[in-house]
Amino acid sequence: MKKIILLLLLLVTVSFESPREDAYDVGEWFKFRIHYGIVNAGYATLEVKDATINNKKTFHVVGKGYTTGMSRFFFKVDDLYESYIDKETGNPYQFVRKINEGGYTKNQEGFFNQSTNRVLIKDYKHKTEKTLYVPKNTQDILSTFYYLRNYPTIDKLKVGESVAIDMFFDDETTKFKLKFIGRENITTKFGVVPAMIFRPLVQSGRVFKEQESLTVWISDDDNKLPLRIKASLAVGSIKADIDAYKGLKNPFKIKK
Repeated sequence: MKKIILLLLLLVTVSFESPREDAYDVGEWFKFRIHYGIVNAGYATLEVKDATINNKKTFHVVGKGYTTGMSRFFFKVDDLYESYIDKETGNPYQFVRKINEGGYTKNQEGFFNQSTNRVLIKDYKHKTEKTLYVPKNTQDILSTFYYLRNYPTIDKLKVGESVAIDMFFDDETTKFKLKFIGRENITTKFGVVPAMIFRPLVQSGRVFKEQESLTVWISDDDNKLPLRIKASLAVGSIKADIDAYKGLKNPFKIKK
């Protein structure tokens, strides 16, 4: 299950390119219940706060992932991700990654210089610093989640079309790509919700069965709220469903 909580924090919503009016605002919070097979494996939460970085007004996004019960006994996960996102451009200024996944730990901060396309990485575990080049508008792993929600033409994608953005993760920039699959109504604990379906393209091998083994359901309304995630793993499968929410900027569209 290593890195699964992390992936669920990320692969949980959709939208891209130059931001439109924000699909979220300060005060938004939601929680996902994560199942590994029939076992309740843990939870993931995301919250939007207010902050100022270098005299710039930012969203301070805090993501947490953790295992519970017997899952914690077999594989302890305590992940903290933070991102400071410019309210006007949607680009990140700073990120925090502090994780413990079965004894595998990281403690890093990243500082983006958007004018020079550079990111300074401070690794507190190894007591190192380095500066790396990144393409323009590169996102960190958590800001990707919110940047994608604001894609101005997300509702106009045709089935089979894909969208890609640059994402900085583990000291390198990669293309995070999503393919639009279609629409359907899904049953949640809050009722039947219209949803858009996306399939993130992931690297097959050690964790996932194949490149397209992840499926994500997003609310088909102005929130673009993550509703459900399913993944076929190399061993078993994992499912996450929205379990609680508050502070949504827009009405949550529930059919019944």
